[in-house]
Amino acid sequence: MKAIILAAGYATRLYPLTQNFPKPLLEVGGKTILDHLIDQIETIPDIDRAYLVTNRRFYGHFADWARADRSQIDILDDGTTSNDDRLGAVGDLRFAIETRAIADDVIVLAADNILLFSLQNFVNAFKANPASYITVRHNPDYDDRKRRGNVLLDENNRVLQFIEKPAKPISEWSVPPFYIYPSTTLPRVKEYIATGGTPDAPGHFAEWLHAREPLYAHEIEGRVLDIGNRESLSAARAFFDPKRPDHTH
Repeated sequence: MKAIILAAGYATRLYPLTQNFPKPLLEVGGKTILDHLIDQIETIPDIDRAYLVTNRRFYGHFADWARADRSQIDILDDGTTSNDDRLGAVGDLRFAIETRAIADDVIVLAADNILLFSLQNFVNAFKANPASYITVRHNPDYDDRKRRGNVLLDENNRVLQFIEKPAKPISEWSVPPFYIYPSTTLPRVKEYIATGGTPDAPGHFAEWLHAREPLYAHEIEGRVLDIGNRESLSAARAFFDPKRPDHTH
């Protein structure tokens, strides 16, 4: 299995903090947001290679980070220079697959989230049923569900309906940006884009895919710290603050 880490966004909601510096390399809890993710990836024996896709503006930052401590991570420059010419998450997924001729199962991960759940359990679910997989979490917040992927599941956790950022959520299952696709599904990424699929949010591809092949959901046990703006960055840093009364990290 290969890991593809999506890190080519420009994080405009965090400007000026991220105007010339990549969000995944911001410090939270004594290490970068990205290092939290890599530390967990490195504990999973099934993952034998990781590729990180970034943009031309931030490539040097990630290359320096990799040289210093993560030389085994393959850093890819998607050639874009601004939010206006970005390839989008699905475009970057296609870029990584084609640039490195990936023909293995892949786990796709967003670089700006801190995972407080087990990726190994997610991989184990896929190994028990080698089909395309999304992660889901129970989300009772109706307004928050509108801002994320939202799914309806059957009794076997197969996705029956998938709506990315619904005006009216169809369930209390939200979809964090973590996916596993078997090698046989990878050509679908090119097909999706070629037929006019939006290349931005990775959930749009999963939404399209579930109508064409089985797509299953793995319920995560634990939180995801989604760092998208200054408020969520401050909240993540507060979560790891050793002075917090219930701090355990």
